[in-house]
Amino acid sequence: MYINGEWIESNKTFGVINPATGEEIGRVADGGQAEASQAIQVAHDTFKSWAATTAYERSAILYRAYNLMVERKQELAELMTREQGKPLKASLNEVQYGADFLLWFAEEAKRVYGETIPSSRSNQRFMVLYQPVGVVGAITPWNYPISMIARKVAPAMAAGCTVVLKPAESTPLCAMAIFKILEEAGTPPGVINLVTALDPKPIGTELCTNPLVKKLTFTGSTAVGRKLAQDAAPQLKRVSMELGGHAPFIVFEDADPVHAAKGASLVKFLNTGQACISPNRIYVHRNIMDKFMETFSQRVGRMVAGNGMEKGINIGPLVNEAAVAKVDNQVQDAVSKGATVHAGGQRLVDNGLDQGFFYAPTLLGDVTSDMLIYREETFGPVAAVIPFDDDDDILAMANDTHYGLAAYVYTQNLSKAIRTFEGLNFGIIGINDINPTSAAAPFGGTKESGLGREGAREGLMEYLETKLGGFIV
Repeated sequence: MYINGEWIESNKTFGVINPATGEEIGRVADGGQAEASQAIQVAHDTFKSWAATTAYERSAILYRAYNLMVERKQELAELMTREQGKPLKASLNEVQYGADFLLWFAEEAKRVYGETIPSSRSNQRFMVLYQPVGVVGAITPWNYPISMIARKVAPAMAAGCTVVLKPAESTPLCAMAIFKILEEAGTPPGVINLVTALDPKPIGTELCTNPLVKKLTFTGSTAVGRKLAQDAAPQLKRVSMELGGHAPFIVFEDADPVHAAKGASLVKFLNTGQACISPNRIYVHRNIMDKFMETFSQRVGRMVAGNGMEKGINIGPLVNEAAVAKVDNQVQDAVSKGATVHAGGQRLVDNGLDQGFFYAPTLLGDVTSDMLIYREETFGPVAAVIPFDDDDDILAMANDTHYGLAAYVYTQNLSKAIRTFEGLNFGIIGINDINPTSAAAPFGGTKESGLGREGAREGLMEYLETKLGGFIV
């Protein structure tokens, strides 16, 4: 753990497992409520002095951290692949994506502008200031163990807030590596604090209920997010959350089915399907279904699962045994109700893969609304394809979910693209675009997919309070 600028050892530890091999790759301190409380107190004591630093001072630290992160991209990516499982190429991309947030908020830190507002009275002036909210409690997930930390810590630091971070219990080593970079970049003691733990509940409860924490930011499942929001509610604590998704991927009749299938296969199997923006329901117009499925099947058939450190691997392991069981349950349920398996459909155990948590990249056709996979977030390498006939019905079908994070649309008709963009009830829409994300763009969902936004100017405003001054002159 990292508290008040010092790395804290503990007699109580837990092991970190490589999900591709099942081997233990390290042991880290197993903290609890007491350590979380200590870290919060430190962050509170440090807040006043950190908030008083200039935006240029905070920016300089984030710039240095960005440069260090880019210099160590290969080292960080290899650590991520061993700890999280994704193929090395994907890990390299994530490290760069995480570094982009350090750079963006290093720049944005200097652009927290106030404003003056005209008054109806000649002797009155209004002035607005934006000031840091205070101590931030941050909880990050295992599926993007570096970029999600940068996406929360960078804007908090840029705004002048102090931070207590609880990383996912599956990927604490990546969190430690990022904190070492921030420490080396010159972050003062107490500004950022790290509490690792095998059991996240005591840490989460402390972050939600300790009155010294003024803001909670969380990325994870909707179920956990709902519980955290409930715990934080009695204090009216500020909360931002990026939660689950059930993204529709709509391929209209006028789209190029080959191009759409290539895009769908890339984003569906991103991070082995373990991404909140991963499409869960792929709606394809029936008139182009055959060509779409032919291309999709070919691409899935060429995918190779295995240890992400090996060349040619593009499908890594799932996070644990429970994830494998959930994915397989959805596939078996779909098949029992009439879905067609075009590729995959089973756990992978040959060639040493039985030591990890591997599931074959799977393509299901003829998926219907009574199947579990149509309603539940899969978070695994299974593509569910649903035919549709009427453009007038597809918006209602796509919006028929309590999630609202991402959606995708393929069409060559500009009017149709705009109408669909406006009509989809999701926070992020990719129009002929499978990567509608950037540090410069607001990321977040509607409905039960979250509150608030990360990245962009909005991502910084999440960590600032608005203060109004009225002056009689």
